Amino acid sequence: MKSTRIHLHHYVIVKAPGLLPMLYKICELSLELRIPDRTLRDWLKMGAPYLHDSGDRIWINGREFAHWVEGQRKPKNARKLTASQGYCMHCNKVIELVNPKTIPIQGKLVNIRGSCPECSAIVNRGDRLPSRSTGKTVSSTGQ
Repeated sequence: MKSTRIHLHHYVIVKAPGLLPMLYKICELSLELRIPDRTLRDWLKMGAPYLHDSGDRIWINGREFAHWVEGQRKPKNARKLTASQGYCMHCNKVIELVNPKTIPIQGKLVNIRGSCPECSAIVNRGDRLPSRSTGKTVSSTGQ
């Protein structure tokens, strides 16, 4: 069967990594994940791993199911923006800011404001000032 990414409930995403490496019945797993049996059966049709025994009962391995849930999630966007970049909500993409200005907010927090080179919309983004090393080292004396 074709395996496509499906919408998972937040509670399933949170609880699935804690499933035990044992075999669950559909009713047990649906109670554990707080989802209807029908939803779990639909996920099995969409490619979630399961086993049949000699009595044609369905068993789901907790670890394999947790791994399948992790594979269904959107990949995390690990890309960090540089100080001169921002995300334009009008263009829906990352852009290089035109005339970026840094405005201090509080402590190390700053607001970087500029405009989009394509649509001229004002783009704001938050950032932190780089931490400065004082050169002091903390030593612990066991006394």
